[in-house]
Amino acid sequence: MGTEIEHKFLLRDDHWRHQIEYSVRMRQGYLTSDARCSVRVRVAGNQGFLNLKSGTLGIQRSEYEYSIPLTEAEEILDTLCEKPLLEKTRHYLHVGEHLWEIDEFAGDNTGLIVAEVELQRPDEPFIRPDWAGEDVSHDIRYYNSQLARHPYRNW
Repeated sequence: MGTEIEHKFLLRDDHWRHQIEYSVRMRQGYLTSDARCSVRVRVAGNQGFLNLKSGTLGIQRSEYEYSIPLTEAEEILDTLCEKPLLEKTRHYLHVGEHLWEIDEFAGDNTGLIVAEVELQRPDEPFIRPDWAGEDVSHDIRYYNSQLARHPYRNW
């Protein structure tokens, strides 16, 4: 079984920006999303992905992700996914031994920036940088599947 263990944080300030190692533009949409699971298609740079994730609230969820051809991912996004699509730039940087992913949203979610760190186990220690603010891992509003349905601009 694929498992994602992830903490999600709001940001206190922009001091993380000088640590960015690289960034990737992403576009993603949902074929379905409910309390049980979400099925998502994503284009990240020049790669396509199909992702299935349990609807479990918290830091640990079942997750499966598969590469799919870019042209098919784009076609699915344009024709089958619920609208609006999510648009964001994902910035990657290391803090200690962990890779952090910072999602800077665009479109209907402009203004929202969320940092995530993935762990190997729920009790794994990690360095929490000064720019990482409130832990929103248990707040469903910050799940991408929810942002697609209830954009940040409407909060």
